Amino acid sequence: MTTLLWIIAMIFVLGAMAYLRVSLLSTTIAAAIVLVVGSTLDIIGVITWIVFLVIALPLNIKSFRQNFISRPLLKVYRGIMPEMSSTEKEAIEAGTTWWEADLFAGNPNWSKLHNYPKARLTADEQAFLDGPVEEVCKMTNQHQVSHQLGDLPPEIWQFLKDHGFFAMIIKKKFGGLEYSAYAQSCVLQKLAGVSSELASTVGVPNSLGPGELLQHYGTKEQQDHYLPRLAKGIDVPCFALTSPEAGSDAGSIPDFGVVCKGEFQGEEVLGMKLTWNKRYITLAPVATVLGLAFKLRDPEHLLGDKEELGITCALIPTDIPGVETGRRHFPLNCMFQNGPTRGNEVFVPLSFIIGGPEMAGQGWRMLVECLSVGRGITLPSNSAGGVKTAAVATGAYARIRRQFKLPIGKLEGIEEPMARIGGNAYLMDAVATLTTTAIDLGEKPSVISAIVKYHLTDRMQKCIIDAMDIHGGKGVCLGPNNYLGRGYQAAPIAITVEGANILTRSMIIYGQGAIRCHPYVLAEMESAFDTDANRGLANFDSAIFGHIGFATSNFIRSFWMGVTSSYFTNSPYSDKTKRYYQQMNRFSANLALLSDLAMATLGGNLKRKERISARLGDLLSQLYLTSATLKRYEDDGRLTEDLPLVQWAVEDSLYKLQDSLDDLLNNFPMGLGIALRAVIFPFGRPIKRPSDVLDHKVAKIMQTPCASRDRLGKGQFWTASEFNPVGIQEQTFKDILAAEPLYDKVCKAAGKRLPFMWLDKVAAEGKALGVLSDSEIALLERAEIGRLKSINVDDFDTNELQAQLAPKAKQEKAA
Repeated sequence: MTTLLWIIAMIFVLGAMAYLRVSLLSTTIAAAIVLVVGSTLDIIGVITWIVFLVIALPLNIKSFRQNFISRPLLKVYRGIMPEMSSTEKEAIEAGTTWWEADLFAGNPNWSKLHNYPKARLTADEQAFLDGPVEEVCKMTNQHQVSHQLGDLPPEIWQFLKDHGFFAMIIKKKFGGLEYSAYAQSCVLQKLAGVSSELASTVGVPNSLGPGELLQHYGTKEQQDHYLPRLAKGIDVPCFALTSPEAGSDAGSIPDFGVVCKGEFQGEEVLGMKLTWNKRYITLAPVATVLGLAFKLRDPEHLLGDKEELGITCALIPTDIPGVETGRRHFPLNCMFQNGPTRGNEVFVPLSFIIGGPEMAGQGWRMLVECLSVGRGITLPSNSAGGVKTAAVATGAYARIRRQFKLPIGKLEGIEEPMARIGGNAYLMDAVATLTTTAIDLGEKPSVISAIVKYHLTDRMQKCIIDAMDIHGGKGVCLGPNNYLGRGYQAAPIAITVEGANILTRSMIIYGQGAIRCHPYVLAEMESAFDTDANRGLANFDSAIFGHIGFATSNFIRSFWMGVTSSYFTNSPYSDKTKRYYQQMNRFSANLALLSDLAMATLGGNLKRKERISARLGDLLSQLYLTSATLKRYEDDGRLTEDLPLVQWAVEDSLYKLQDSLDDLLNNFPMGLGIALRAVIFPFGRPIKRPSDVLDHKVAKIMQTPCASRDRLGKGQFWTASEFNPVGIQEQTFKDILAAEPLYDKVCKAAGKRLPFMWLDKVAAEGKALGVLSDSEIALLERAEIGRLKSINVDDFDTNELQAQLAPKAKQEKAA
């Protein structure tokens, strides 16, 4: 019995050392102390000590360990892991890691998350939102843009230029606004709730255009020339990366440049002949300056020994001879300017390279670093803004629209999709805010930007589908009063651009995340192919034994938290969010463990096992989305009235995480899933999807004027102006709620239950019965006008729906 207790004590001590991630030396000392106790009690003998020393001494004597353990392991490692290409290396090394690395490490530090500063707008940024942004929203007639003009009207284009909408990212010394990433996100969210064309037109120059690249890499001459012109709207930029042959696989672009001598503006200079054929380029049809990505070659070695210099970025004025701006694309009835650009052997000086000739071949790193920042702002913000507006508008519509003598929002079948919209609106705003916080702290979060691009555009599309289902014919019939239809049509655009969602999920998120976020893998890879053999061996030894300890710890942590359902893990709070933090501790350890096992069993083939990679990426992604939600709840002051929104968002994300984890275990390599399931889910799946009761609470918030509902739609355009159907409906929503007690008063006086329609007739009845004041009568009449506007759909003369012939086609038809 004593021997058994001693064995249990040894297992407990070693397990605790692994769980707590103490050093190898400390673990060895702890094990030695237990052995001393065993010797004192006469439980163990010399043989046990010999076995201990045979294991412990080689591991703790560094020179022995490096030469006789790490060196053979390094040889095996080099055989398993192929050396990275320069493009892969640049993509992995570009950008920075942030909170996602803590989540990947299996032991999140919640104090660190909550100590990140709360995002705030400056006085100037708030004034911009309340002034020019509000004004341009009032000016925008979405039906006119999407159906009549096929473009923003000239006065809006000029307004955007005059008020610096294209200069939010540009520093003040160049005439820009120099707004924070958070402020840019708030602007784009508000614009997106009004018009996707408006949001896209403003978003691209501030994130995906040359402005970001110029400020980080441009020469002084380039900055002084272009940035003031971009800030004033004199130049309109676009960035041409995508081509018909290379979409998501941007590294395979066929467009090229050849270094040569030629004549430019009457002088012979060293330059390059550029040939390109780009498609799907936003703002290309109206751009005056083209940011161009291409592969640069130097066959005559005019710049040095290398012939293939690599991907390069240059700025090309579109009025240079040979630059051909193509006709417009027509992306799903979304009328933002988008089209092709081409050029065949267009000669330009090397000074047109962003950053000058010395930046030749550095374009891939520039793109991955800078454009990932933009990808973390524009599309996620547009998606969040669209869903926030849809959530509040759907709540209002569901309260106004009646079927079966009830507001449809009170029907349980409607509550379910409403809850999905409301919960996601809360989560998506939280995610956009946390991500822009990272950017404002100086991070270039390439992994996070991939996470938020994929998940927010995906959730946006699903929420818009839910909103369309709730609105029925109101959403289907396009017209000035339809605030959903164009967003529904345009949703696949966001899914497709900036790295198609399928590729982003299956390759990019985990492909970068596994290497960048893991505390040891990148160090192992770099040391394995270090040209300095001694340094490489020393670094590999440190990394590989750190990795072994890390993997052991995550196995112990996963097992312990599986058995105890993570009840004994840390949480920063003891309220209703406590279990969420504890469950995330558990899933974080699971992610770290499964990542190591997947890399160990698949090695370099992991990147080709896209479904395994996608599911591992899902774990990391859902942990990040959940973290953002809890961070928002903290920053908002832990307001208990918002708790249903928090709970729904967190439980939905964790349930999705659990689904992906379950699928991963079912398909884990080498049949390890069954054994791993016993460790990770010893008592079955712990997470349940959001309950019907929670759905009801979220749907009720969406249909009730309250502070939680205001926070859900914070920052969106709610003014009841001429071209804003959601603002008009919001006023009607308030009128309807105010009309209900008046309706009850009239029914009581009339001694019968009147139908809740024709409220003008109810007003007349109340007037005749003498139970309503003049102001109450006016309110009912106004509510009826708004009610009909909300539930009715637009209709048109047949001629209005015919495609308008272009001038040339009209002439030909007349002839």
